[in-house]
Parts: sequence; structure tokens; C-alpha cells
Amino acid sequence: MQPDDQIMQGPGERRVAEAAERIVAEGRPRLHRTWTSLVATSLLGGIDVGVGIMVLLFVRHETGSELLAGLAFSVGLIALLLGHSELFTEGFLVPVATVIAGAATWLDLARMWATVLVMNLIGGWVFTWIVMQAFPGLHSTAATTGAHFVDGGYTLSTFCLTVLGGSVITLMTRMHHGTDSMTGKIVASIIAAFVLAGLGLWHSILDSLIAFAGLHTGRTAYGYADWLVWLAWAVLGNIAGGLLLTTALRLVRSAPVLNEDGPPAEAGP
Repeated sequence: MQPDDQIMQGPGERRVAEAAERIVAEGRPRLHRTWTSLVATSLLGGIDVGVGIMVLLFVRHETGSELLAGLAFSVGLIALLLGHSELFTEGFLVPVATVIAGAATWLDLARMWATVLVMNLIGGWVFTWIVMQAFPGLHSTAATTGAHFVDGGYTLSTFCLTVLGGSVITLMTRMHHGTDSMTGKIVASIIAAFVLAGLGLWHSILDSLIAFAGLHTGRTAYGYADWLVWLAWAVLGNIAGGLLLTTALRLVRSAPVLNEDGPPAEAGP
């Protein structure tokens, strides 16, 4: 798929077109992976984010600073980037653009979203259990931090926190595809982690793992049923933010490239 001359008139539009091409080139194989590959990559995504949660809880316990803890969480997003694992909310911009470009189907997208969400949660649940057994000193911090989200209530304010959470993580994905520089991609991950965790935005996977850490301590007033209701609220807002605030507008700008005739979608395995 080659951008036409009209799209490539200026350097800014050229970069947009090139980023759109990279997005579709990456999205096609992601949406046509085997079940084994998809499950393994998604489990690793939960574990990688769990590493970030471990560091976040430790820094918050030692310093009491949410901003420093948010910066420390960047370890998890950098691990996702360099380890090529899969996070649920990273599946908004790239896969949706791939479907719009005709390189995959909406059924492929639904399969990916459902599998990644469930496997992220399973991988994160297991990893946070290990963390809580290894660091019993973090129990009180984990329980308090988890309650902040699960018991945060279902109001316009908290829904907007979930919308912003989905928007920020999808913006990080777009920034990753806007540059070939690995340094630039790492900086984007650090920025996104700081904004997401440091400012206390709500994210379905990140905060579920914090909630799991609290549940593993046995010291929380909330239970798994409470967490499940919270998860539905967070997923709804994350999707709204990731798709409407970030993905949709960028798809409009990249539409001339995505709508060009390209090779047909590859058959699934």
C-alpha cells in the first residue's frame, strides 16, 4: 500500500501516511495469530504489567508519593514494548485501523479483544499472587490502593477517569507508531505511565492487577464480585476513550491511506 502523491504533499502528511502504513503492517499479523500465540502473548502482557505494579506498590509504600509511583510503573509499559507482549487497551488503534483498511474482519478483532482481556487478567492475577507472597510488607499498601479503585463509585467523575485512561494508553500506541526511534518509543511509554498511574486515571487491566494484589492479602472490604462490576465500568470507559477520543480522529486523518486498495486480508490459521 503506497500513499498517493496528494497525501504525500508535505512532510507532516507524509509522516502520518507512513505511520498508517506501519500500523496496518503490524496489525495484520496480530489479528491473524494462532490461538496458541495469542494466548501466550496475552498472558505475558498481564505478567509484564504485573512487574510494573510490583514496582509501583513498592515505591508508593516507601515514599507515599503517587507521582513517583506512577513514574516507577513505566517499567511495566517498557516491558510491554520491548517484550512484544499484548495489553488489552493497546488493541484499539492498530487492530481497528487494520480492520478499516480491509486487512482483517470485525470477528478477528472481537476474538483478539476477548482473548487478550481474559488472558491479561489471568496472567496478572497469578503474578500479583506471587508478589504478595514475596513481599508481605506491601499488603497494607496493596489493600488500600485497590480499594481506592474498586470502592471509588460509579459517577460521571469516575467514568471520565476511565475515558482518560483509555485515551492515554491508545495515544501511547500512536506515539510508538509515529517514530522509528526506540528511544522515542521508550520515552512515550514513560510519559504514558506517569500520566496514567501518577495522576490516578482508571485503567481496566492496570487497576485490576492492583485490586488483585489487595484481594490476595485477604484484608479488603471488597470482593471479586465488586471487582467484576468495577471492571465492566472501566472497560466501557476505556473503550470509549480509546476509540472515540484517540482512535477515531486518527483514523479520519489517515483515511486516504487506509482506504486505498491493498492486498486482501490473509486467511486465518
